[in-house]
Amino acid sequence: MSVARKPSPPETTPTPTPTRRGPRVEKTGKAKPSKPSPLARLGLQSDWDIALHLPLRYEDETRLTPLDALRDGATATTEAKVIDAQVQGRAPRRQLLVRLHDADLPQEGLTLRLFHFYPNQLKLLQPGVRLRAHGQVRQGLFGWEMVHPNWRVVEAAEPLPQALTPVYPSTAGVPQSYLRKAVHSALNRLNWVDTVPQAELTRHHLPDLQASVRLLHAPPASALQALQDGTHPAQRRLKFDELLAQQLAQQQARAARQRWKAPPMPDSGAAQALPTLLRAAIPFSLTVAQERCVAEIAADLALPVPMHRLLQGDVGSGKTVVAALAAAQAIAAGWQCALMAPTEILAAQHARKLADWLEPLGVRVAWLSGSQTKKERDVALQCAASGQAQLILGTHAVIQAQVRFARLGLAIVDEQHRFGVAQRLALRDSLRAGTQASGLQPHLLMMSATPIPRTLAMALFGDLDVSTIDALPPGRTPVRTTVISADKRDELIARVTALMAQGRQAYWVCPLVDESEELDLQNAIAVHAELSAVGQQSGSVRPVGLLHGRMKAADKRAVMQAFTAGEMGLLVATTVIEVGVDVPNASLMVIEHAERFGLSQLHQLRGRVGRGTAQSDCVLLFTSPLSPTARERLAAMRELADGFALAQKDLELRGPGELLGLRQSGVPGLRYADLAQDADLLEAARDTAQRLLHANPESARLHAARWLGEGFDWLSA
Repeated sequence: MSVARKPSPPETTPTPTPTRRGPRVEKTGKAKPSKPSPLARLGLQSDWDIALHLPLRYEDETRLTPLDALRDGATATTEAKVIDAQVQGRAPRRQLLVRLHDADLPQEGLTLRLFHFYPNQLKLLQPGVRLRAHGQVRQGLFGWEMVHPNWRVVEAAEPLPQALTPVYPSTAGVPQSYLRKAVHSALNRLNWVDTVPQAELTRHHLPDLQASVRLLHAPPASALQALQDGTHPAQRRLKFDELLAQQLAQQQARAARQRWKAPPMPDSGAAQALPTLLRAAIPFSLTVAQERCVAEIAADLALPVPMHRLLQGDVGSGKTVVAALAAAQAIAAGWQCALMAPTEILAAQHARKLADWLEPLGVRVAWLSGSQTKKERDVALQCAASGQAQLILGTHAVIQAQVRFARLGLAIVDEQHRFGVAQRLALRDSLRAGTQASGLQPHLLMMSATPIPRTLAMALFGDLDVSTIDALPPGRTPVRTTVISADKRDELIARVTALMAQGRQAYWVCPLVDESEELDLQNAIAVHAELSAVGQQSGSVRPVGLLHGRMKAADKRAVMQAFTAGEMGLLVATTVIEVGVDVPNASLMVIEHAERFGLSQLHQLRGRVGRGTAQSDCVLLFTSPLSPTARERLAAMRELADGFALAQKDLELRGPGELLGLRQSGVPGLRYADLAQDADLLEAARDTAQRLLHANPESARLHAARWLGEGFDWLSA
């Protein structure tokens, strides 16, 4: 997985201004804590941190635009003399107006409108003083004006800058001038040892590190377009270095796991008895893709080193049965298996399926969740700790401190990316501590129903082996997708009501639970009331169900059981049904405000239907006006059925965090590299990492430390 760089230990002293006196001492005799330096507030502790703090954008102050050549809306640098400066208005809305004039252009003038200024600046801006100003030009009441531009006093014929002016990411109280000086000082102090061998730079056509970093802080004007496009060779060098550090750390994590010991679980002889019985009990045949994944996992489980594998597949591709066969192999070898899912709905569904398959074969299943009573939980904990339960299923409750296993040999994590990084680390540590088999690590199988593009899989899960179910089971009828404007919502409700009267079942998904003052979106509670009233008026005998994340777990289970049993014709829900819900009789999915969802989330929701033999439909209800991106997403949903193609499109449109729906759940981002655009650099970095670890491990260590600092541990999550 990718990691966000944490500050590395200082290689040299950074640039805060030295103080002449010691810390301030209060009357108590205790030193008063000093405030963090401006650089520390930005997370910049070492000179490398400062050097790699690259500009957000650049301003071109390398050429002057005469006053008579200014254009409305353009950003320009111009120069003229002050003819008048005065303060207007009262605090807090005072503003300083500075009028400029060029003697060579008597008909032209420019007004600078400054909202933040100091009294000494007013004294400085005397008539006749020459100013150079840079900002956006607009047409005001009295001619051209710039609102709060950058400006400074200059001498006549003072040379222009030779490089673009960098604008850095900053925070309140840290001016750009301070950052520019800090960067300049850090660049001059650094030991520019390149951790990437010249042979690798030549192989991938990459420039020198020092030249690249220095150029990015002070580029020539001719480089502006390439920098804005993200294609400049200097940018590509830093993207490569960032990706290389990530790949080095992931491959080191993989190598470290090869030194761990895990229980070998043979996939032949007597150990095949339970998997063979399970295959006979399952009422369908596995696809070629499923068989391939089963074989890959079985081979890993047979080894004495811990498996660390990701099983991914499109919606409805049949990952659960592959996981069940892996669990059967572990149990047949005398070990326990734990399966964890991010939501109780998904965990409960796994429990029902696996219990139906395995309990008739003599496997005892235990269930752990946060909604259990203390008595139920104590029984489940005792079954896990004593070894009476061979399969333990549940939510994140499975990794809590009090859970102990007698002989845990395999852990399966479904929709693993929905757990934050901290939770995955807790899972790893809990699995180590929770088993009583001293010195052995359990095998780990992670599953994802969100198809992951190859570049994203390499970046986020590069230390994993990946098995992909790339074909759907036979007999699946493609889901028809229709895009409808909210103007036709009443017609859609009438159609849905008619379908319910025919015995069909449907989902109606809303993006919110309650009303929101900020967003005018249809919410689940209001829609449930509306559709219930329509159903009653039409004489429907089946009630409309409501399901959302704020309901108690027992209530959610009851609603899902009623809908699965066909007692409800229509289920109004939030995105809690996005993964894992499997009701074959449901053949219609309506998604309200579909323009608010990402492609992968829409595809997951669409995958809740089309699981039976009846023709299924997905209706995307949108509200105008649509942004260009939203229009592109809805068009892709209408045209594409393949989850991997949609995931690649989503990666291009929204980026990796949005693609996985994980902005706040621990998926770290890259600062420079763009996985949708820099696939070639990712491939190059992976290959270079393999060679560097083999031929020059010390350079590999220094390179990873420079970029990742203390972030190594997060890579093994």
